[in-house]
Amino acid sequence: MARFVLIRRTPLPPAECWERLTAWPRHGERVPFTRVRVVRGTGREEGDVVLARTALGPLRFDDPMELTELVTPGPGRDGRCRLVKRGRPVRGWAELRVRAVGGGSAALWTEELTVVGLPRPLDPVLAGAGRLVFGRVLDHLLGA
Repeated sequence: MARFVLIRRTPLPPAECWERLTAWPRHGERVPFTRVRVVRGTGREEGDVVLARTALGPLRFDDPMELTELVTPGPGRDGRCRLVKRGRPVRGWAELRVRAVGGGSAALWTEELTVVGLPRPLDPVLAGAGRLVFGRVLDHLLGA
């Protein structure tokens, strides 16, 4: 499994940082050839499903992700969201966390993923691509 961790600090208060991180359709604005939408529920509760559909011409695949844990930030409480990838080509999980720091927030994005058929020796390349793509997503969402 490829694993990567991203951390960003922002002057946004935790509630605003959280709202931006969990604005699921906006994630697709920086992932090439990908559209993201909520397909079950509101995208704000455990059990809801977010779908990332990547398509380039006739090649396409879905990456359905189930929200298995969702805690909104509050006074004295960090926010955290865990998404489990339930698709065929992409497996793994992602976890988003938000905590208050120095008048703003810190956002932490941790992800472990496997692409079916991709040899394990390529995991470092996959992790590097994940850091690049999802780092752009995180910067976009937080307005950096």
